[in-house]
Amino acid sequence: MFGLAASLGLLLASHVALSVGLAVLGPWHRGLIAFVVPPLAPFWGYYGKLHARSLLWIIALVTHVACLTAAAIGSVGS
Repeated sequence: MFGLAASLGLLLASHVALSVGLAVLGPWHRGLIAFVVPPLAPFWGYYGKLHARSLLWIIALVTHVACLTAAAIGSVGS
């Protein structure tokens, strides 16, 4: 349960950081659109030279999906 909460917090924090970085780096509307449409954030971030933030976002998403899957599998038996 801790992993699920931590991965969600990391995903939200990295999404906000990536959206703000996009707004500062390029046209401001890219940051706003990336904030509202999450799949665009890592794509535009990687294109906009925000490689570390984009990679962190992708790793946080994969971790969160893995934790959700583990929680769903664990709750089937009870």
